[in-house]
Amino acid sequence: MGSWALLWPPLMLTGLLGRPPGAVAQVQYCSVNKSIFEVEENTNVTEPLVDIHVPEGQEVTLGPLSTPFAFRIQGNQLFLNVSPDYEENSLLEAQLLCQSGGTLVTQLRVLVSVLDVNDNAPEFPFTTKEIKVEEDTKVNSTVIPETELQAEDKDKDDILFYTLQEVTAGASDYFSLVGVNHPALRLDRPLDFYERPNMAFRLLVRDTPEENVEPSHTATATLVLNVVPADLRPPWFLPCTFSDGYVCIQAQYHGAVPTGHTLPSPLVLRPGPIYAEDGDRGINQAIIYSIFSGNVNGTFVIHPDSGNLTMARSVPRAMTFLLLVKGQQADLARYSVTQVTVEAVAADGSPPRFPQSLYRGTVALGAGAGVVVKDAAAPSQPLRVQAQDPEFSDLNSAITYRITNHSHFRMEGEFVLTTTTLTQAGAFYAEVEAKNTVTSGTATTVIEIQVSEQEPPSTGGGPSEDKSFSVVDMAALGGVLGALLLLALLGLTVLVHKHYGSRLKCCSGKAPEPQPSGCDNQAFLPDDEANWAPAPSPTSDAKPAEAPPTPAEPAPPGPAPPGSAPEAPAAAGAGGSPAAVRSILTKERRPEGGYKAVWFGEDIGAEADVVVLNTPTLDVDGASDSGSGDEGEGAGPGRGPHDEPGSDDSYI
Repeated sequence: MGSWALLWPPLMLTGLLGRPPGAVAQVQYCSVNKSIFEVEENTNVTEPLVDIHVPEGQEVTLGPLSTPFAFRIQGNQLFLNVSPDYEENSLLEAQLLCQSGGTLVTQLRVLVSVLDVNDNAPEFPFTTKEIKVEEDTKVNSTVIPETELQAEDKDKDDILFYTLQEVTAGASDYFSLVGVNHPALRLDRPLDFYERPNMAFRLLVRDTPEENVEPSHTATATLVLNVVPADLRPPWFLPCTFSDGYVCIQAQYHGAVPTGHTLPSPLVLRPGPIYAEDGDRGINQAIIYSIFSGNVNGTFVIHPDSGNLTMARSVPRAMTFLLLVKGQQADLARYSVTQVTVEAVAADGSPPRFPQSLYRGTVALGAGAGVVVKDAAAPSQPLRVQAQDPEFSDLNSAITYRITNHSHFRMEGEFVLTTTTLTQAGAFYAEVEAKNTVTSGTATTVIEIQVSEQEPPSTGGGPSEDKSFSVVDMAALGGVLGALLLLALLGLTVLVHKHYGSRLKCCSGKAPEPQPSGCDNQAFLPDDEANWAPAPSPTSDAKPAEAPPTPAEPAPPGPAPPGSAPEAPAAAGAGGSPAAVRSILTKERRPEGGYKAVWFGEDIGAEADVVVLNTPTLDVDGASDSGSGDEGEGAGPGRGPHDEPGSDDSYI
């Protein structure tokens, strides 16, 4: 209120301005009953602020010291012309001038004090703030100072409250604010570039301590923190196994070289070539390789940039090299060492070997010189002819190739090229010689090159035509073939059943009549119980008869005397019948039990090499006379086995 006290003397003296001495009692002046007012900002005041007493003969106007556009005079009343805004103008002034005939009589001042209310939201000076944080930043360090994160509020005396909300899951474990009213960002735990390379937060500010307080205003901004990798890890030789995020158990390498030879190319090592990378992949310093120790007589040389290990000289005898290889960062800050074991082994000097004795290629008729011969099995690919050393794969790079017998083609590395325009179609055969330039061993193979009018698929420019079948095509083809196979099987089954149904029934092992108890194959009883006997030899008038489609089922043969062996049939007389035949039991079952006998004859012609005879049907007397070993008696009185053409005997 002290500032208001300073305004009273001018106000008290305004009535005295312009008054001549001694004339106070005779002259009347303008006056107001109140000259100081308080109005909250954003308030629309429609009533007059004050009534102005104007003496007769005088008029009142706004003076030049009045706040522009803030007041107006209607009649003898002063009105507030605007809705006041504290942030724009906290004090409004109206200068009232009373004049009489152009002469200033009275000067008055009316003041309006604008009261501040919470009508503005706080504002951040940024929408998104992105900063870099070093991976090795110390815990409890201030990452972003308070001055860079403070919001601004135009409302007087507003206290701002800050909240840090994580956008990246788990980010709040690493960072926090120093205080609710102090928005400095602090690191709470060590950073790991490989675990969390970046994190995002939402920074919230509010102008009231609680959300449910009215009026309340908020603002938000985004913080993005990118972790910058620090040089914390040494180089690692690959492949390696991580024990944690900082230590990797690196590989050791193994290889072999032949004694007495210097390999022209880098050594082939296990589990792979020498290679290291910066353990801090975010920094990814280049690695420089060198042999630290173990390089006896300077036998090996390592390339400082690629790590390729080559031979500088041959090894005269078998021995083992234990090389310690150093991989150091280009900035020389960190390094690692690994071991390379190289065995020098005596080589037998075996020649190279081709995996194929014949290669097949194709090339278009009319192709000019320098055209690559394509692989006949894969026309879109070039034909590759490659030999291998059987002892040391390192020597494969020392193998050279040449064509020895054909001037139309030449070798370029492992590929075949034409040397002239091919004007003649047909197959050309070229011999390729592979020579190991280290061991001088050679090997040869043959290439069949088919020169045809059809051009091979283009390998450049437009897309090549796909000659292979799709899965849908193969499935459709398989379905058609399967249906045809099923129809063929059904037709074959019908034909077999129609022509050989009775025989299949016979061979199925099911007898049409009940079998006697015991062993169903009486012919395979023990020797002392054998009951089968060979059929007698056919008579002189017997003829080879064609077996009918459904042959009659013969009766089982009569048993032979115990212990007796089967007898061969007697020699047949004239008439073309087989002579000097002998029997062998077959695996073809007889319907009534037992198996059929096959008779082989010495004089059987080429058109009937085997005679299959089934034992003829025996009458009751012959069947009962089983004790005799005479086949004539076993056949019944007055009847031979081939007296009738319809007997159960077959000739094949």
